This record gives sequence, structure tokens and C-alpha cells, in this order.
Amino acid sequence: MPTFLRMVKLLLVVTLVHLVSACAPKVGSPEWCKSIEEKPKGELTMNEAKDYAKHCVFK
Repeated sequence: MPTFLRMVKLLLVVTLVHLVSACAPKVGSPEWCKSIEEKPKGELTMNEAKDYAKHCVFK
């Protein structure tokens, strides 16, 4: 029985992680642009800055 419970717990954790990670907005969407605007500029990666300029500034 303990092995079964471990498997069920593992399945629940994997499912939860999958659901939570799927909540990020798509790059270039208005929600994504707003989240990047609220993020401190020092924490932006080069890819985020490039995508922000491409999708949010120079539409």
C-alpha cells in the first residue's frame, strides 16, 4: 500500500506542476507586455528585452 500512495502523490505533484507552469501568458500578448513593464528592468534577460521591443514597442 505505501508504494501505491507514493505513486498517487507523485502523480498529483506532477499534475500540479504542469497546471501551474501552463499559466504564463504568451510572448507578445497584452498580458505579457504588462508583466514585462512591471518587472524591474535589471531583471530582464536579453531575450525578454528583445521580444518586448519587438512585440510591445515597435508593433
